[in-house]
Amino acid sequence: MGFPAILLPQLRQPDSPLAVPKSTESWIASVHSISMLLGYFLTPPIMERLGRKLAHYTVCIPFLVGWFMIVMADSVHVIIIGRILQGLSSGLLTTLRSVLIGEYTSPRNRGAFLTTISLAQAFGIFFVHLVGSLLSWQLTALVCAFFAYTSFIMTMFIPESPSWLVARGRFDECRAVFHWLRGHAEDDELEDMINARIAYEKAIIRDRSSKHSRIDKIWSTMSKKEFYKPIILMIHGNILMQFAGGTTMSAYSTVIIGLLMGPSANAHFWMVFLDTQRIISNSVAVYVINRTKRRTMLFSTGALCVVSHLAIAAYVYARNEGIFVYDAIWLPALLINIQFFTVAVGMVPLPNVIAGEVFPLEHRSICGSISLMTGGSFMFVSLKTFPYLVDASGLQGTYLLYAVLLTYNLTVMWVMLPETRGKTLQQIEEEFRGRPLRPEEAEARHSLQMDPVEVYKSKLSLRRCSSAVL
Repeated sequence: MGFPAILLPQLRQPDSPLAVPKSTESWIASVHSISMLLGYFLTPPIMERLGRKLAHYTVCIPFLVGWFMIVMADSVHVIIIGRILQGLSSGLLTTLRSVLIGEYTSPRNRGAFLTTISLAQAFGIFFVHLVGSLLSWQLTALVCAFFAYTSFIMTMFIPESPSWLVARGRFDECRAVFHWLRGHAEDDELEDMINARIAYEKAIIRDRSSKHSRIDKIWSTMSKKEFYKPIILMIHGNILMQFAGGTTMSAYSTVIIGLLMGPSANAHFWMVFLDTQRIISNSVAVYVINRTKRRTMLFSTGALCVVSHLAIAAYVYARNEGIFVYDAIWLPALLINIQFFTVAVGMVPLPNVIAGEVFPLEHRSICGSISLMTGGSFMFVSLKTFPYLVDASGLQGTYLLYAVLLTYNLTVMWVMLPETRGKTLQQIEEEFRGRPLRPEEAEARHSLQMDPVEVYKSKLSLRRCSSAVL
């Protein structure tokens, strides 16, 4: 994600071996997010049919090929193809990683391991910006390739997921792997998982004949408040996340820093400095988000993010028009640090946390897919349009537009988002429905939960824990 920030400035140099038209630069930055969409939908069938381990090999290989294509690129088209392959792997990884963490780790440590996703992303952006400030883009790509290579080698020595083994009826292998991963202290969960699968296999297959057509069932599902309200909510949450500044800053950080702080500022130093701040802020967010109400955290950091965008727009406009003659570098540095703080503490992690809580269990797969698809689409839009917006209206106009978008999406989320902290998924689902369950509905739901098939599906989903995917 952070590679274009060091690639594009080097390609603009007079001695660059590749000539890149300005119109092509935005494609190099944004094509990664388009190919992610394909990866989102390829991972589930690979995971279910071939297993988690083979799915992880599938993630590593396009990453490796993409990096080596960039290393040896003799044209811009080769770089773009490499970025497409990396985007494909990123989409595959986004779906796979939460499942792997959820199925391999103990419930006691699962939350801590899940937080490493955002921390690892922040570290990756920091690392590529740091190395790219010291080395050429070809050598930087070669260094980055070793991460995928290391992951590929490590995958050879890890076992298959216990959940996948039990789903295939390989109970002895499942027990051996489970004990290797967690010891014998959590055998209750292991036996519960196996017994649920046995009950599932012995359950009588439901009568597939139905009085209602498939279209009727789809329409019935889509008309449920607990189905469409979380989707509308997360569409706005994804727009909020992509236009808060983290996405554009990852790919265009040197451009933004140069326009904001002036040509005399050391863009590479400030780029690495901001990445370091993001890692520290992400670490703080792990503690704070877990102890603060979701609405309080989202709207306080969201309001601060809007204010920082407006302040940056006002500062750049006043400086360019000669209204503001004080040109000390600490002021724009403070403004961009405030914006980055809101990105790391609230604007990026909170939509992901909320997405893991608001989707109903019955429809979590399709809702998660729609959420990921909209997130990838808006990432592409933000990266593709940013250079054109800056050319057309300047940095001040771009940030003013982003502030308007953030305000609109925060307003919609203010109206639609219930407080989810400390509530069960069932309580959240009932709140979206707008009413508590009637006695006959509660009885029907209880009967449904007693069905071995539904019990197995429910336990399998809960083992994988809350995630934007599941």
